[in-house]
Amino acid sequence: MSLSKPVVLLLTHSDDFFTIDRVAEALSQRGAHPFRLNTDLFPSEIQLSAAFTEQGLSHRIQYAHQSIAVDDIHSVWLRKIRQPKLSPDLDERFRDGCIRESYAALEGFFDSLVGVPWLDPLEHISAAENKLRQLRIAREVGLCIPQTLVTNHPQEAQEFFQALQGNVVAKMLTPLSQGMAGSTFFVYTSPVSEADLLEADSLRHSPMVFQATIPKQRELRVVYVDGQCFVGALEAVHYAKETMDWRRAQSPSMAWLEDELPTEVSDAVRALMTRLGLAFGAIDMIRTPAGKHVFLEVNPCGEWGMLERDLDFSISGAIADVLLSKAGVSV
Repeated sequence: MSLSKPVVLLLTHSDDFFTIDRVAEALSQRGAHPFRLNTDLFPSEIQLSAAFTEQGLSHRIQYAHQSIAVDDIHSVWLRKIRQPKLSPDLDERFRDGCIRESYAALEGFFDSLVGVPWLDPLEHISAAENKLRQLRIAREVGLCIPQTLVTNHPQEAQEFFQALQGNVVAKMLTPLSQGMAGSTFFVYTSPVSEADLLEADSLRHSPMVFQATIPKQRELRVVYVDGQCFVGALEAVHYAKETMDWRRAQSPSMAWLEDELPTEVSDAVRALMTRLGLAFGAIDMIRTPAGKHVFLEVNPCGEWGMLERDLDFSISGAIADVLLSKAGVSV
């Protein structure tokens, strides 16, 4: 590795592709050295050492025939963090302990990078993932949000359903699997029926999010990068009969279209992201047939590759520019 170049640490996992490659390429084109760290390969294929000496604390990573010290790193892109891939030969009695110890060592390494600019800091991402906080701040900055109820009270869920004449969807506050999990069980946004309410007593095991169904003209994925908004849209008519959630749609006619936000909406998005302390996020919104924009949620580490692939947006270049500018490197 040539340490004459600014080093940008890319935190991801071994199954990641396209987006991570595009950002790495954009960094290289700008004269930087991207150092990809597949977090799921620690500790099996990555060696991490932390040493306290009279000179202080030093961290070093050895991976893929490369060695890097914390002092070499100019900035960090937190793309994804995944659970370690441990050997199938490892005794099951020790598996949980090895995962716990590995993550503790990684957390120590991340802590040693406290003086390095991150996109985005771990603590900001963790706080921003709180969906109720997102909705509260979104409304405070002037964004429209759906009528929402979060409850584990069956009667309140039934009353909410009746008040909205059955036009209600349900989703979860979080995926069922969190943190460094290698695979995540995900519950898609789904309509609520009378039959579902007959099983409302199951809420005692876990609260759910209930929201008013919002009529859709388009669903928007707004990729926010340090003040810039890259907006892709899907025409809801192409999948509305098939599913309420575009991520489950299989329609061959569904294609991403370039779009834009009204000035007052984009200004509110910037205010939201500033309040959340995020320089990056993938925001989901709905544009109604009446032209109203309704905020749903922001994913601090959300996907955007489909927009760069299909619409030729330079999101990877924008991310690379932020990573280098935060490190004080002119771009």
